[in-house]
Amino acid sequence: MASLANKGSTLVSTLMTQARPKFNVFMKYAKVELTPPSPGDIPAIRDGIARLISGARTGAWKNLTVREAWLNTLITMEVCFWFYAGECIGKRHLVGYKV
Repeated sequence: MASLANKGSTLVSTLMTQARPKFNVFMKYAKVELTPPSPGDIPAIRDGIARLISGARTGAWKNLTVREAWLNTLITMEVCFWFYAGECIGKRHLVGYKV
């Protein structure tokens, strides 16, 4: 039994040693990418929305490459998934709303 406990603790310490660099990289990007927009970001967001609307009106979306269209689709899906995840977190329930 002592041998099993010793192997378990060795496995956990090895796992922590190997996971630490990847976790540090994750935290570096999470601090940048997962922060809410600051007041200084509002004009850039407004300009991006204006360009999106003008591109939709002029038909500029028809001139996208397949790679750009696929990237835009993935970004749209990511925004939708984050919205649904936020909804589940906000209502504290996975299925339906509690009435």
